[in-house]
Amino acid sequence: MKRLFKSLFLVSACAILALGVVGCGEKKEEKKAEAPAAAPAPAGPKTIVFASDATYPPMQYMNEQKEIVGFEVDVIKAAAEKGGFKAEFKNVAWDGIFGGLENGKYDAISSSVSITDERKLKMDFSEPIMAIEQMLVVGTKEKATDLAGLKGKSIGAQIGTTSYFVVKDVKGFKAVKTYDEVGLAMEDLVKGSIQAVVADSPVAVEYTTKKYADKIKIAGVLKSDKVENIGIAVKKGNKEVLDLVNKGLAAIKADGTFDKIKEQHKMK
Repeated sequence: MKRLFKSLFLVSACAILALGVVGCGEKKEEKKAEAPAAAPAPAGPKTIVFASDATYPPMQYMNEQKEIVGFEVDVIKAAAEKGGFKAEFKNVAWDGIFGGLENGKYDAISSSVSITDERKLKMDFSEPIMAIEQMLVVGTKEKATDLAGLKGKSIGAQIGTTSYFVVKDVKGFKAVKTYDEVGLAMEDLVKGSIQAVVADSPVAVEYTTKKYADKIKIAGVLKSDKVENIGIAVKKGNKEVLDLVNKGLAAIKADGTFDKIKEQHKMK
């Protein structure tokens, strides 16, 4: 009996020990702590792509390195720095430049675009960059000083510009010839194919004082009852781009940068 009790005790003790070993061996699987999600990288400045018809010196043109340069290009680059955006320029022919904006091929147009009521129906504009005038350019021997003095003669202008709109409905000319580029009109004037060209004041000054200084001259300013301003065009409703451009333009005009750029380019 004593032996039986001893055996039972040993069996019980072993069972308890076995259970203890098993219990000690069980470990709850610990859930690994998840690493915190990385914060998204801060977005860089917005890039705004500007279309420019780079055949319009001194406002925008191609230099010898095939880069788009000019007064308005420098203005936009300075505005980008102050306005917190990046500016890229794309050379686009004038005759398709507004259609490309509407179709989203670029964000804005920086190409000496005159702000007109008709254009404002189709696109939005920045605050004006500067005022311009329409000038009559003729050969150095021409005596006419206004459109009336050119009756019976041929006159030229770049198609789709406010320069063209000034003369397109005027009666009495032999012909009103349109050109894809203002430089081609000036070439025809020098050759004698036409007798006058109407062009924006900065362009008229450029061609009469530099490239063809001894062959053509400014005959006069074509007066208008409205001040003609140029600005940056954006797609209708594109407030984000418009606000950035306006912010930059306001900053460079406030701190004197705009005036310095005008001085560098000898702009009045």
